[in-house]
Amino acid sequence: MESLLGLLRVRIIRGVNLAVRDTSGSDPYVVLRMGRQKLKTSVKKNNVNPEWNEDLTLSVSEPLVPIILQVYDKDTFSRDDKMGDAEFEITSFIDSVKMGLTGLPNGTIIRTVKPCRQNCLAGESPILWKDGKIIQDIVLRLRNVETGEIELQLMWIDIPGAPGF
Repeated sequence: MESLLGLLRVRIIRGVNLAVRDTSGSDPYVVLRMGRQKLKTSVKKNNVNPEWNEDLTLSVSEPLVPIILQVYDKDTFSRDDKMGDAEFEITSFIDSVKMGLTGLPNGTIIRTVKPCRQNCLAGESPILWKDGKIIQDIVLRLRNVETGEIELQLMWIDIPGAPGF
């Protein structure tokens, strides 16, 4: 039985050095999947370094499952081309939220997730206290593609009346 914990806001900030899939460049968009949930960003025309700054919100239940991020090139007359994918766990982030921290100095690092073979992190990913919220800045190196990274930020949103933590 799934137990709703709260909402996870995933801000898709930007893509860096994404793969070129068409003669004129690429028209990238991002798809996020978590369990049966699927959300996507807008398409950025002819841009391999797109700026999205779009918030996608996932409901988080136990047991926790990884989030899968996929990047596609929007095509008009054929199937959209794959531009890479990445996967990341939110266990460390949720564990930090469960600590019930309050009143920390702005910018306090709660913990740092290090890159390893089990994640697609391009570098260390700090989980920190910022403006009264727990956030995590993440840079994901895309797999199954020649080049590309996606920058994103996680932020927790409590649901009033939900069991939460």
